[in-house]
Amino acid sequence: MATKEKKGTTEPGPAWRAWGRALLGGAVMAVALGTGNALGEALVRALDLDGYPAQLLPAALVSALAVPVVLALRTGRPGSGRPLGLGTPASAAHGFVRGLAVTTACAALVLGGGTAAGWVRWSGPDPAALVSFLAGNALVAVLLEALPEETTLRGYAWASLRDRFGGVLSALGTTLVFLLVPAASTVVQAGIAQAVGVEAPPMGLAPAGQDPVGYPVLLSVFGLTLIAARTAPGSAPLWAAIGTHVAFLSVNRVVFEGGRRDAGWSAHVSPVHAAILELGYLAATAAVFTGARLLASRGRASATGPRTAVSGPRVRAAAAWLRPVLPSGPHATASGGRRVQPSAATTYSVGVWAGGGSGLVPPVRVLSRASAPRPGAVSRVRPGTAGRRNPGTRRR
Repeated sequence: MATKEKKGTTEPGPAWRAWGRALLGGAVMAVALGTGNALGEALVRALDLDGYPAQLLPAALVSALAVPVVLALRTGRPGSGRPLGLGTPASAAHGFVRGLAVTTACAALVLGGGTAAGWVRWSGPDPAALVSFLAGNALVAVLLEALPEETTLRGYAWASLRDRFGGVLSALGTTLVFLLVPAASTVVQAGIAQAVGVEAPPMGLAPAGQDPVGYPVLLSVFGLTLIAARTAPGSAPLWAAIGTHVAFLSVNRVVFEGGRRDAGWSAHVSPVHAAILELGYLAATAAVFTGARLLASRGRASATGPRTAVSGPRVRAAAAWLRPVLPSGPHATASGGRRVQPSAATTYSVGVWAGGGSGLVPPVRVLSRASAPRPGAVSRVRPGTAGRRNPGTRRR
């Protein structure tokens, strides 16, 4: 892979290659989604499955088709930049729970405000049915949507763009690819369904029954929220996005579709208020993750500056919330002999993270130019002493 050096950083090849990889990630997801749904329905009929197994089989097929492909694509690139962000198995659960908790808390806050304003009227809850629905829906949502979509899009597509471009362009580009996937998957599903003799949904930019204008808007906000979760500090950021994805689907299916899905709880909301509430809690979720990233960046800047002490309660709170943000030791890199800490976004999934409690990791002093005096530094050698001999040596 051709690279070029620019201002001390390595940029992978031309821009078209990065965009090509991002579109490839979207194509993998579209093919997996369309093929898994069509083949899954054919297998369900052949095996005469019904109920929950009939939902689980196509979902498992989608993940089985998408995830191994993008893992092979990313690991097959020697010297590739940012990893997918899956982290270690130990950190995956922490990232998943963090995404789940932040999104659910923001949804509860916004929906509570909507209830207080009279926008939401709740049905009587059935706790046993609700727990059963949430557990079953979570597994299907992970396999059918959250895991494959996050791995292909916020994992492979975003990392491919971020290797080459800045954060804003990478986020917008990944979200654009995300918008193309549903329509492309319907085309794939139609072709596979015709080949295996099953019925396929109509092709289009929005699923059947969805508003053709409102759906892309909601999908765009949702995609940017998932990028915020993906780029938040933590050792398994992609699992935070997966948790956010599952929480969004679970909340919406209970609140807005609970009656139709027999979820054990539901709400009555007008379409306009439903759109406002959905966009509101997604925006709140994105704000929390973005704020955590900004505070962690401030903490890293403080740790690499002249003073390493944590300066302020907000920075201490961010460091305490997510301890494994700052790498240390062998992961620090040199750039011109300055004190450097690598960005957490470039070292996710490495597996070696600092665990120094709530304090920040001290900066690593790079020794590549340790012997060179700093610009403007005053020499400690007194004038006239450079040529003196040791008093103990005799002149011959």
